Amino acid sequence: MHDIWQGTGFGGAGVPPARWAGGMPAGQPAGTPTLHSSGYNSDMPKPRYTEAHAAAGLDHKFPAIETWPNQFPGYEIVVDDPEFTSVCPKTSLPDFGTVTIRYMPDKRCLELKSLKEYLQSYRNLGIFQENIVNRVLEDVVRWAKPVWAEVKGDFRPRGGISTVVVAQWPRPKGKKRQ
Repeated sequence: MHDIWQGTGFGGAGVPPARWAGGMPAGQPAGTPTLHSSGYNSDMPKPRYTEAHAAAGLDHKFPAIETWPNQFPGYEIVVDDPEFTSVCPKTSLPDFGTVTIRYMPDKRCLELKSLKEYLQSYRNLGIFQENIVNRVLEDVVRWAKPVWAEVKGDFRPRGGISTVVVAQWPRPKGKKRQ
C-alpha cells in the first residue's frame, strides 16, 4: 500500500506529522496561528504548487465545438457529462466528475457529438478542476455565443474532499484572465 505521506516532508509510516495531532505549537495559545508575511500558517509547509501548475492545460489546443442554427428563441439547454475525466497537474492522479453545461442559445446551438469530443480531450490533460470549468465556459461562449451560460463541475472526492466549481457568463465585471 502506498504511504500518502511518503515524499511529502510530512511524518511517515502512514501517519500525519506529530505537530498536527497536538494542535498548536508549544507556548502559543489556541486560536492564534503564526502567519508568515505571505499569509501562510508558520506550522504548515510552504505550498509546493508553482505558477506552471496553476496554468497547466490552459494553453492546450482543444478541438472546435461545432454549432448549428437555432430555430427557436427563449429556451434553455442542459448538457450533462457524468463521466468527465482529467488529470491533476500536480499529482498526475485522475480526476472524475460530472460537468454540466446550461445555456440559453441565441443564434447557434452546440452540436453534441463535437461537444463530446471536446470534453473527452480533457481525459489525459493535466489541468486543475477550477480551470476546467472556466475554460469550458470560455469555449462554449466562443463557439455558441449564447444569451447566457453556466458551467458546473461536480468532482468526486479525493482525499475526502470533493469540489464543486460553477462559472457563469456574462462574467461579473472585474479582472480578466492574463
